[in-house]
Amino acid sequence: MGATYHLPHGICNAVLLPHVQRFNLTANPEKFVDIAQAMGKEVHGLTTEEASQLAIEAMNELARKVNIPATLAELGVNQGDIDKLSESTLNDVCCLTNPRQATKQEIAEIFQAAW
Repeated sequence: MGATYHLPHGICNAVLLPHVQRFNLTANPEKFVDIAQAMGKEVHGLTTEEASQLAIEAMNELARKVNIPATLAELGVNQGDIDKLSESTLNDVCCLTNPRQATKQEIAEIFQAAW
């Protein structure tokens, strides 16, 4: 996506991160509890699901603090390109290492949620 729109790779990743993390949450929720704790969230007494959601909340808070745009639309990404971007993402070798494998439709849903 960054190359298509001439956007910094890290900014694109940061905008997509909470949406990708929501998708990946079911693959290893305990790991998200560790992330929440590492990011200063109090997880004692919470269910794994509640605590893992705090990890995503903490990532969103950090993104706001460092002025990361909240949406792909703010970056100028055209909603009409989501299908093309999803296809490109599906064919990216990095998808092989994602904790949860995604279909093209699921990738499109992630992009749509971030738009």
